[in-house]
Amino acid sequence: MNSPAEVAQNYIAIGKGKANNSFWKLLVLGMMAGAFIALAGVGATTAAVSVESASVGKFLGACIFPVGLAMVLLAGSELFTGNNLIIIPVLTGDVSVGKMLRNWVIVYIGNLIGAIIVAFLVVYGHTASLFSEGLAKAMVGAAAGKVGLSFGDAFIRGICCNFLVCIAVWISFAAKDVTGKFWGLFMPIMLFVLCGFEHCVANMYYIPAGLFAKAVYGIESGSLTWGAFIVKNLIPVTLGNIVGGAGLVGCTYWFVYLRKKK
Repeated sequence: MNSPAEVAQNYIAIGKGKANNSFWKLLVLGMMAGAFIALAGVGATTAAVSVESASVGKFLGACIFPVGLAMVLLAGSELFTGNNLIIIPVLTGDVSVGKMLRNWVIVYIGNLIGAIIVAFLVVYGHTASLFSEGLAKAMVGAAAGKVGLSFGDAFIRGICCNFLVCIAVWISFAAKDVTGKFWGLFMPIMLFVLCGFEHCVANMYYIPAGLFAKAVYGIESGSLTWGAFIVKNLIPVTLGNIVGGAGLVGCTYWFVYLRKKK
């Protein structure tokens, strides 16, 4: 396996490649990542919906959700939260801030498109009818809970989440085979889902799916609106994800392994 210092050094080239990728490649690969994470969300909710014990259901869903990041990293795609690590080549002077932000914005939009497409297909294809529409009710309930968080709670949960996501990405880069990469990323991702932390790309699926299910199945939830999705969840969670990923992981490992001492 690669040592942490080797992972840090290797990520300079990885980050440069991501920052210099073309607009269309970033957008399409961003859509793929959004779809991968969304499909993992579908599986996690479906597995947990009929489990009577809430904690057991949460754990079961948490064990399924890592499949999303496995697809992102192994099949090839661009995920906004993982790409927060591009701060590393920025700090080494190999990538400009402008190119980092360009990557983040394009990939973020692609993630949003891919996740919403999956949410639309799942609800309007009536997959949400499973378990006597229990899946639809679970979708609306999960989405309502997410938009019901305070700005501060959503922000802090976003920090905790992307700290773990970027650690998962970091561990996967340490492994040199598929098995090592999968099990390396599994534990941190399982942990963030189990703890109820907030991931902006996952929420690009969870909340629109709840909104679509609310409309299709007539499930009442007054607090669940498109405006609440953006203002009360997506904005604070995204900001928290940046702090957790770029700040706590990216800056920390740059400081430890790549900072040039005077």
